[in-house]
Amino acid sequence: MPSVHQPPLHHEVAAREDRLGLGVGMMALAVLGFTCIDTSAKWLVLAGLPAIQVVFARYAVHFLQALVMFLPREGGDAIRSNAPKRQALRSLFLMGSTVCNFTALQYLPLTVTTTIMFSGPIAVTLLAIPILGERVGIHRLVAVCVGFLGVLVVMQPWGAEFHPAMLLNLLAMTLASLYFIMTRMLAGIESNATSQVWASGLATLVLLPFAWSVWVWPDSVGGYVVLCLVGIFGGTSHIFATYAHRLADASILAPMIYIQIVLAAIASILVFGTWPTVWTLLGGLIIIAAGVYIWHRERERRGPPPPSPATR
Repeated sequence: MPSVHQPPLHHEVAAREDRLGLGVGMMALAVLGFTCIDTSAKWLVLAGLPAIQVVFARYAVHFLQALVMFLPREGGDAIRSNAPKRQALRSLFLMGSTVCNFTALQYLPLTVTTTIMFSGPIAVTLLAIPILGERVGIHRLVAVCVGFLGVLVVMQPWGAEFHPAMLLNLLAMTLASLYFIMTRMLAGIESNATSQVWASGLATLVLLPFAWSVWVWPDSVGGYVVLCLVGIFGGTSHIFATYAHRLADASILAPMIYIQIVLAAIASILVFGTWPTVWTLLGGLIIIAAGVYIWHRERERRGPPPPSPATR
């Protein structure tokens, strides 16, 4: 056995770099999938489908994917939860965020909803103080304030560009932040399979009667295809994100989410013919700068990440 002081062999370094590169690549695909979810959802609601129906389709297809992927391998363990109340609350937070976000997409440009959702990590930092009892230093608190200043720049509540749907998008961001807080609380308690089955399955069951009561069948083949794709994008992007975090540390992957603003701008221009405004770009830059600073301070506070455990 080599000494602990002996430098790693070349093939060991190469293997580690390959895993890191693959992890970053998979996270990039996950972010692309997140953009495709929002783009598909906006296209469907603009085509006249109720937002609640689109949310149902997004989770129903994801639920089927999760069952097909995890049940043969894990059986009943994929469904059984060690913390059902917290798991249910986490799932409802995610579902509520999606309902609010998809509804807001009917009225707002894709770049606006994406940029406001970018303030999620900033909100998580703030919410972690009362919920998780985390201590947040003055530097991160200043970054939180700067980040929310960026949100105000995007929303412009003082100007003619303000739309009430922005408040709905802000609620979506808050619920998504609570979802991530609950995810932290369940870390080490629940498996990824259980979390995915519960998040998609509970939303499917809760939304079914509401979606059925307002159901509108698409009037074209393309509508049916996109209605299925919104769920496929949802399930696949979560799977990519999960495996990315098995290959690379979260502190490395976290900034990858910010490429979504570029992807959202491209999708908004190509699919809907909408260009981002100067205020959206300026507010987005402020939010991203604050989020990256918070990520940097958090990484410094925690120190070097521990070695990733082997994939089971």
